[in-house]
Amino acid sequence: MSVVDVEDLWKRFRIPHEKRASVLDQVAGVLSLLEGKRYSYEEFWAVKGVTFSLQQGESLGIIGPNGSGKSTLLKLVARVMRPDKGAIRTSGSIASVLELGIGFHPDLTVKENAQVYGVIMGIPRSQIRKRMDSILDFSGLNRFQDAKLKNLSSGMQVRLAFSIAIQTEADIFLVDEALAVGDMDFQQKCLEKFREFKKQGKSIVFVSHSMGLIRGFCEKTLYLQGGEARAFGPSEEAINRYVEDAKSSTAP
Repeated sequence: MSVVDVEDLWKRFRIPHEKRASVLDQVAGVLSLLEGKRYSYEEFWAVKGVTFSLQQGESLGIIGPNGSGKSTLLKLVARVMRPDKGAIRTSGSIASVLELGIGFHPDLTVKENAQVYGVIMGIPRSQIRKRMDSILDFSGLNRFQDAKLKNLSSGMQVRLAFSIAIQTEADIFLVDEALAVGDMDFQQKCLEKFREFKKQGKSIVFVSHSMGLIRGFCEKTLYLQGGEARAFGPSEEAINRYVEDAKSSTAP
């Protein structure tokens, strides 16, 4: 059964040519627009006509160079962004560990952030309280539960986000390079959890630069280049295409 279907997906961003250095500059720009003046900008298509599907219990890797549209695509599937064209159909609940900082507040404590982030992820407050010990144990942040989040390293913050996400009992997990930030022990703990999820029929999408992780864990891989799908299919085939393209681009 297909749990994610993405069909002819497009996402555009507008990049203004005039840089606004201060709030006053921005206000001046708005006033000029009201007076009928126009400012130029260029359109940037971060995702261009991407199509793929993911079956229940499968893991999908998304690879490609920086700026190829990987994170944007994941945010579109997570409904954090809306596409300009195309369709996204999902079956089941989704839990996402996206870029660092989404849903967290630096001046709240670790425990307070876990409560807020848990609600954002759809976990009832009563369940968050019951699962707080499990969240702190998995993240290894028991000693820091009353520390403000801004005093924690980026790796510790990702560990917290991931530890909350796995408490959602979602059907689909979306992970954007989160495993790259944690230490080796935490990475292995996460992968063991994902293997457990796969046995339960859950589906996982990884955005990663680690070809070893993708090879070892993902049945399918989507290779993006310049926002377009260069390859989609068995992981080894997509990775080989990516490696070949990378070699040809650096060849003298």
